[in-house]
Amino acid sequence: MSTISIIGSGGMAAAIGGLAAKAGHTVQVLSRDAAKARALAEQIGAGATSGTFGAGPTGDIVILAVPYSAALDVVKQYGEALAGKLLVDITNPVAPDLTSFVTPQDSFGAQEIANAAPARAEVVKAFNAHFSHVLAAGTFVGHPLDVFIAGDGAQAKARVSALIKSLGLRPLDTGPLLMARTLEHVCLLSLGLMTHSVKNTHFAIGVSLPG
Repeated sequence: MSTISIIGSGGMAAAIGGLAAKAGHTVQVLSRDAAKARALAEQIGAGATSGTFGAGPTGDIVILAVPYSAALDVVKQYGEALAGKLLVDITNPVAPDLTSFVTPQDSFGAQEIANAAPARAEVVKAFNAHFSHVLAAGTFVGHPLDVFIAGDGAQAKARVSALIKSLGLRPLDTGPLLMARTLEHVCLLSLGLMTHSVKNTHFAIGVSLPG
């Protein structure tokens, strides 16, 4: 089992932290709000701890579970403390209109995060395509949730895939980090469905494979 450091204390941090603790991983919660970090660690249980925001994460895998609006500042603040870490970007750089992005037209959220991270940090996109309460459940209508991933390092993606499998979920590799742009569009798809047809957030996007 691994030590997983989660930067953030919101719904996605709680969902991933809860699944990780249940799977036997050691969980560390980091947040600018120390009280929220401690509260989430207590909620997760199973020996989860909170740490000092900005200090070096104890986990080799670091989950960036903050809103995209704060993500770049967080990554820059941690700076070299993230060197050598596997940084899992779960963010979506969605604009307030819920139909566009706040990133430059020639870039995307995961790339901006990779640009802000130390050169020796590896960035993998994952966990961005589900609502937090759906992810926390781990399954949907009796089937494991699909978690799409994208990244440039084969070993890094293998480690994230192994983590995802250990949580009882199904990893689906979509290719290099460039594909994270497409995964961020999956978030827009979900928001469009929520707004115009499904009318709620009790659904999951996944892949049905024959056989």
